[in-house]
Amino acid sequence: MLYWLLYLKLYHYFPPFRIFRYLTFRTAFASLTALFTGLIVGPIVIRRLLDFQIGQYIREEGPQAHQKKAGTPTMGGLLIAIAILVPTLLWADLSNPFVWIAVFSTLAFGAIGFADDYLKVVHRRNLGLTVRAKLGFQVAASVVIAIILIALQYRGEYSTRLMVPFFKQFQPDLVIQRWAVHSQLWPLAFLPFVAFVVLVIVGSSNAVNLTDGLDGLAIGCTVIAAGALAVLTYVSGHATFATYLELQRMPQIGELTIFCGAMVGSAIGFLWYNAHPAEVFMGDVGSLALGGAIGTVAVMIKQELLLPFIGGIFVIEALSVILQVGSYKLRKKRIFKMAPIHHHFELLGWSESKVIVRFWIASLVFALFALTTLKLR
Repeated sequence: MLYWLLYLKLYHYFPPFRIFRYLTFRTAFASLTALFTGLIVGPIVIRRLLDFQIGQYIREEGPQAHQKKAGTPTMGGLLIAIAILVPTLLWADLSNPFVWIAVFSTLAFGAIGFADDYLKVVHRRNLGLTVRAKLGFQVAASVVIAIILIALQYRGEYSTRLMVPFFKQFQPDLVIQRWAVHSQLWPLAFLPFVAFVVLVIVGSSNAVNLTDGLDGLAIGCTVIAAGALAVLTYVSGHATFATYLELQRMPQIGELTIFCGAMVGSAIGFLWYNAHPAEVFMGDVGSLALGGAIGTVAVMIKQELLLPFIGGIFVIEALSVILQVGSYKLRKKRIFKMAPIHHHFELLGWSESKVIVRFWIASLVFALFALTTLKLR
């Protein structure tokens, strides 16, 4: 909105406004806008949540130290969503379709999380949407995103080819082209791509959701992951950097840097209130929205296979739950004292703050490794 007003409409009358055409300048302002939105709106949201008695319910089988957190305001993810979407709409070029896909993903997954949180509050227990319903809505939202991306491919604005780290010549197309044209099997031609998009986005959303178990853990890791995505998005949309790093050049993708910058700023702003001891929890409305946004951006910039490193802690948390459940069902034995794995370390005697900071450090190492792979091709 401000990009349209200050640059496209007014810079002819006031030439200094030309600075608003620069992506780096608008990204910085989007990050700052998101940060201050979170810091200013935060106390208002927390008071409202307290007024409506929207508190967190703590499961009894978890670490007993967490029982004192019962009643802490939850659904603070509403603050995160506001702090992401408002700066994006202010500073991004709203004619860019990829910006709207990111906005749709944030809103869709945030709405699913909101429904889940709302039911928990109404029932006054730690049960919201059923697993089948939650996954069903997530899959539906991801399929919509995949269909939009396929449409953009036929307009020459997107590629369904997969970028494989370390192998610059190996770029398999996830759309079976020989079926896609002049064939009765054309719907099946897009099935691999749609399934892959669903796997990435739904997996990312739920991985962030599982990580959100300690004060500041998930949001701190989100700051790091979103920062890495901002770098990857910028270089993917930059002609010189994309050519030098041998990335798929997609000019319109660069505008997503503003969205990623807003995600970094909003996460830092929320961390101010979510740091241990937390004044507010993000709830599913925040964790599902952030995970969905991260997965969607990774799909759009063609860095899906780097996502396990960009969000390394999220992946480890999700894998710990999968392994724990699988082991118990097959062998009736548990691998960890408790899953997700951050609770395992708590039960080993680590303090909550130590677990959080060490996981942040590991997340930073994973993200830096992801960035080093750009030239290792």
